[in-house]
Amino acid sequence: MSRNIRDQLLQEIEKTPDSTLKEVLDFLLFIKSRELQQEQVEISLLSEPSLAEDWLTSEEDEAWQHL
Repeated sequence: MSRNIRDQLLQEIEKTPDSTLKEVLDFLLFIKSRELQQEQVEISLLSEPSLAEDWLTSEEDEAWQHL
């Protein structure tokens, strides 16, 4: 992040009432959570082909057919 943006945010934070800061913090945490979820989805999709070698077997199908 550019230092200018960080400095601007800090300046605005100093001038912002606590009630608004709570909303800003909630929004920031939401964005970070969404980014983390997206990373986890990407990791899952990337690992699927290598895990499929173990999952897609007749033994696995038999072991889980009762579900």
